[in-house]
Amino acid sequence: MIKSFVLRVSVLAFCGAFLLTAFGCESKKPADPQPAQNGNRKSPIAIASIKHNSTYIKVVYGQPYRRGRTIFGEWEPWGKVWRTGANEATEITITEPVLMGDQAITPGTYALFTIPQPDSFTVILNHELGQWGAFEYKPERDYKRMKFPVQNLETPVEAFTIQFSEPEYSMTSMTLKWDVVRVDIPIRFYGE
Repeated sequence: MIKSFVLRVSVLAFCGAFLLTAFGCESKKPADPQPAQNGNRKSPIAIASIKHNSTYIKVVYGQPYRRGRTIFGEWEPWGKVWRTGANEATEITITEPVLMGDQAITPGTYALFTIPQPDSFTVILNHELGQWGAFEYKPERDYKRMKFPVQNLETPVEAFTIQFSEPEYSMTSMTLKWDVVRVDIPIRFYGE
């Protein structure tokens, strides 16, 4: 009888230990090391693009939302380099030579930064790709710097937006809009 009792207790102890180990291992899964997918990001990835004859321009950026904040001058301080979006630094790809403002731009992919000011934005094309934000921004890697005027909007724009106007007379405008700020960057297509 004692042997039977010890056998039952041993079997129960073994089963209990097995179940605890099995369920314990199941609950200790490692955290997913992959970056958040677009559906889980507070600032989703957005793309603006335009094709005109043989020229293609694409901008990939994180699209932050206003969420009741005052953006420029508070959330994004005046006079400080900004990633021009959220998360990864914004990148622009240009497949053929263009004129951006009064600057000739050669084909390539560049990080796109801006320096917001109340009356103008300095737009920076930088050779250092794959940056997270502007934390490791290196001005010595700048390709071009251009300044464009700010237009103040009456109605705030909730989501930071980059968009292109329809090409007209071999020109387009790349527009940056967020909160009550709008900046138009004229782009002329060469050889059109």
